[in-house]
Amino acid sequence: MAYLVNRVRVSNAKVHLEDFSDEEVIATTRFPRSAVEELCELLGPDLERPTRRSNALPVDSQVLTALHFYSSGSFQWMVGRSTRMSQPSVSRVVDGVTQALCKLARDAIKFPTSQQEITVNKLAFYDLAGFPNVIGAVDGTHVRIKSPSEHEDVYVNRKGAHTINVQAVCDADLKIINLVAKYPGSAHDSFIWRNSSLHCMFNNGHVQGGWLLGKF
Repeated sequence: MAYLVNRVRVSNAKVHLEDFSDEEVIATTRFPRSAVEELCELLGPDLERPTRRSNALPVDSQVLTALHFYSSGSFQWMVGRSTRMSQPSVSRVVDGVTQALCKLARDAIKFPTSQQEITVNKLAFYDLAGFPNVIGAVDGTHVRIKSPSEHEDVYVNRKGAHTINVQAVCDADLKIINLVAKYPGSAHDSFIWRNSSLHCMFNNGHVQGGWLLGKF
């Protein structure tokens, strides 16, 4: 059984991670297979839903679809063409995976606060580049969004694109340990830093004996 969505033929056959070569996984999701497999395992409890329907979407199909949408920024019907889903199905899957990731982020993204954790980060950066006392590296990046219906002008960055200005801090292994993703594209990097909880932690002495590398 099949039906048409935006002139794209969609079937009930589901895509699975095993359908893709390692190169195709990276091209589709921008992640290696091992990372996608780990995400499927971590998100499985939130994405698996008991159902009697024969066409329920497996976890790997949901994760592949959402990662493809995140990485490409394409229209949902275009993502559906490669993952054999209708646009409404893609929308539901992306929403579900996004909520599951946000739930996971509360435990996965943590800035080191104990002296032991801070020391581990310092040693890792020193081993990497011989730079002492570095706890993390901070930078900002603009993530494109669709033009919002309200307050559209504040989301326009200096290059004229609609974006969210995201501040991220990573450790020596490129693991994100702090993230601020709530300011529109017109917000300056220095403004985001000054108004971040991490800035308050450093100013109030909750993090001592180290610094962040960054450029503002």
